[in-house]
Amino acid sequence: MFYSCLKKILFQLDPEHSHEVTFRYLKRITGTPLQFLISQSVPTKSVDCMGLSFKNPLGLAAGLDKNGDSIDVLGAMGFGFIEVGTVTPLPQQGNKKPRLFRVTEAEALINRMGFNNLGVDYLINNIKCSRFGGVLGINIGKNKETPLEVSKEDYLICMDKVYPYAGYIAVNISSPNTEKLRQLQYGDLLEDMLTSVKKKQTQLHEQHDRYVPIAVKISPDLSEEELIKLADAFLKHEIDGVIATNTTLDHSLIQGLNHFQQSGGVSGRPLQISSNETIRLLSKELKGRIPIIGVGGVDSLMAAREKIAAGASLLQLYSALIFHGPALIKKIINHI
Repeated sequence: MFYSCLKKILFQLDPEHSHEVTFRYLKRITGTPLQFLISQSVPTKSVDCMGLSFKNPLGLAAGLDKNGDSIDVLGAMGFGFIEVGTVTPLPQQGNKKPRLFRVTEAEALINRMGFNNLGVDYLINNIKCSRFGGVLGINIGKNKETPLEVSKEDYLICMDKVYPYAGYIAVNISSPNTEKLRQLQYGDLLEDMLTSVKKKQTQLHEQHDRYVPIAVKISPDLSEEELIKLADAFLKHEIDGVIATNTTLDHSLIQGLNHFQQSGGVSGRPLQISSNETIRLLSKELKGRIPIIGVGGVDSLMAAREKIAAGASLLQLYSALIFHGPALIKKIINHI
């Protein structure tokens, strides 16, 4: 009921301004008696994945808390894991505003944010202050001005810095909102990226005497042939996990609805079908050798179960938290 009332107020604001107001409030109540307003007790439903132990299989997807400003208060909602970022080596403003739109009728968002963040060093300082007891994923990307041909260097810089603080590292090569970024999912660019990331992981493992899994986040807009090639590359390079999927550029399911003509990636309910199909095809190809984190349209218990049935070992939500509030987390974890 609390969130229902709050949502009516927040949805009167511009979506990005609403997000900023919400996180300003969350940051202020962290560690105070007011944190009870969003805290929830959920059962432990342990899942072992990527060599890590998760308190439950439901996590928060990257993008909501890019800079790690509210890790503890988000953790109090009951998530088994939280993924912060996408973070880049240098701070950047992202794309021109407005760049975030609600498609309320479809419980969807369209965003063209463009990796807006305060930089990897700012994120690390926030993580150092966090007391979150679950698994923390850190999602990394490249700065907009970094040429695609040398973009791996941005990922390696971020890996160096976040490795001591990450439960796992998510390599984001599939956002549709940074020009040409998705080309990193193909051919020589993919091969070079995976080779470099695994080499860096080996070096950091030896340096820190600690193995941090690497998961790669992929697009839902890939053909079956492209997915097979990706799966083969992940197996070849012994990638630890796949996050399926990022947002989609397919706006067909929101045709005619408010803001449907805005450019950017669609998340939320319209992403369910393509995300589930991507997971199903990946699962068929990977045959359990690499776990899949399913994200895209997890807005109900049934949607969560469909992701697992398709082949996901872990789940993430984002847009559904905005449309349904923290109660959805408890409902899914209670019955998953």
